[in-house]
Order: sequence, then C-alpha cells, then structure tokens
Amino acid sequence: MPFTGPPAAPQRSTDARLLAVAKATPAEASGKSQETDKPEQRQKASGPVKCGNASWYAYGSHTASGERFSSNALTAAHRSMPFGTRLEVTNMKTNRTVVVRVNDRGPFVRGRLIDLSKGAARQIGMLSSGVAPICIAVVSN
Repeated sequence: MPFTGPPAAPQRSTDARLLAVAKATPAEASGKSQETDKPEQRQKASGPVKCGNASWYAYGSHTASGERFSSNALTAAHRSMPFGTRLEVTNMKTNRTVVVRVNDRGPFVRGRLIDLSKGAARQIGMLSSGVAPICIAVVSN
C-alpha cells in the first residue's frame, strides 16, 4: 500500500464555525481593530445568536414604524423584533459587522432572516451578492 500521509484533521462543522465567528467581537472576526465614534457600534452583543440569510433593500417612502425610509441609514427590517432594537449583523463570507436599528417589518421572502438597508449592506460587503449568510445578535432593546 502506498503511503498517503497522516490522516486529515477532522473539519469543524459549518455551524460551529459560524457560531464561533458570530460570538467574536467585530475586531476578532475581521482580524483588525475597528475604531468608531458611534457609541452604538462599541457595544458588545449580548443576546442570542441567530444565523440565516439576509437581503437588502433601497426603496420605500416610509417604514412600518412610521419614520421616513433612508436607504443610507444603518437600519433593518425584521419580522418580530421590537422597533428600536439594535442588532449586530455579521456577514459570514466577509466577517464584516454592522450594528443596525430595527425600524421596519420584513423580509417577506421565505428563507431570509433580515432585510438590511442599502447602507448597512454596503458596510458588510453584500451589495453585489444581494443575499448573504449572516448571524445576528441583539445589542440592545
């Protein structure tokens, strides 16, 4: 029998890898420090982590919370989170993180966990893909 080398190391499951990255701070996940002057982005996520798919949207006049929609704001649509809840969203492909505020309802497409504003999608590098695997954690209510 030919020698094939040492046995391959067991691979961690994708879910375990996603959870490890989602639990990491934004600086740990990206491998570089992130300084910001926005206090809401310095808070550490404290809520449970949920992973799924996100999409983004840029059109609309008003949100379900009644405020005027701004595609460049760091906001999101979630089916059940209370308006005003701040969520840390991590793109699992780019390991980039953004903190968004829930101000709308959605997404209304099966298999999606959250809809991000165009500005939030730009920050985590998912504009060109349109849909990306993400993990979210509650930062504050």
